[in-house]
Amino acid sequence: MSTLDKVTVDLIVVLGTSTMPIHQVMRLSRGAIIELDATEADEVKILANNMPIASGVVLVDRNRIAVEVKQMLPRSPATR
Repeated sequence: MSTLDKVTVDLIVVLGTSTMPIHQVMRLSRGAIIELDATEADEVKILANNMPIASGVVLVDRNRIAVEVKQMLPRSPATR
């Protein structure tokens, strides 16, 4: 088990996405608001090292934000 303690995994939680022309991206500044194609009630995608592994929902409790895993995605034969 001590070998696993040294393994790091990048986790990404994706609530939504947005597409915009590069000229709009270049004009973004601090405080800019980017509309997403999702709402706070939608499921989020959970990625490990950029590979989808699960879906879940966002939980907000006062000033803490968390993600509850609702479904693990099946692994492809190539990743086993």
